[in-house]
Amino acid sequence: MPTRSPRSDASRTRSSIGHPARVERGQSVGLPDNIVGWVDTDYESMPATQLALLDAAAKAFTNFGFAAASIDVIAAQIGATKGSVYYHYRSKADLFFAVHKRAMVLNLRAQLPVMQDKSLDPVQKLQGMAYRHAMVMMEYLHYQRVTVQGVELHQSTTTSASEREALKEVVAMRDAYEHLFESVLREGIASGGLASVEPSLASKGILGSLNWITVWYRPREGDTFSSRHKIAEQLARQVTHGVAREAAPLAAAVTCATPQPAGRRQ
Repeated sequence: MPTRSPRSDASRTRSSIGHPARVERGQSVGLPDNIVGWVDTDYESMPATQLALLDAAAKAFTNFGFAAASIDVIAAQIGATKGSVYYHYRSKADLFFAVHKRAMVLNLRAQLPVMQDKSLDPVQKLQGMAYRHAMVMMEYLHYQRVTVQGVELHQSTTTSASEREALKEVVAMRDAYEHLFESVLREGIASGGLASVEPSLASKGILGSLNWITVWYRPREGDTFSSRHKIAEQLARQVTHGVAREAAPLAAAVTCATPQPAGRRQ
């Protein structure tokens, strides 16, 4: 089935992804209540110093990691004092989870125009969502790399009780975001536009592929929206093609049993 290229919406996409606005009342009708609450988080009314702290923390956690990024380092990036950090956040962990939450809000907001566009069929919707996810990964790279650290913390057994409690909301946000992709995949399978794949596994594969952008992508001098758009467009086509109805099956030679290490019994 042919898919509509996001290229024609490039300029509109730039404003809605690069500078996501607060969700207007009524725009999120039809979405689950928890997502409505998250996307309506009022960052626009947040004090400028607090927003600057989130940006600085995202960079510090990316560059140094959670353990090594001290409050002093974060505060120094914006010429603030340690006291000003603690005025807004009780601890470094609270600040870390606030950065993670904002990253997920950015992701959710970016998908709203696609999710609510009634003119798109499921295949076009999936490609659009993949495109916008790739763009957010690049345009908010520091924030998105913190979400990777958050997953590692979630899987760690060394987190404290308070950290695990704080993780619950961001993990719930990640699950809800993944479910948006899974729902579109189910629609596409039901309509015959997509191959009969396991939706949960397919959504994980698609997001895993796109999230890997945070590992290999590094902005270069002269990097523009157009260059990011080109990357996102190709990746969106690739991941959509992977679940397309007409995708070729794996060759028998590829799907045969993998060789066992020497000495291992079957």
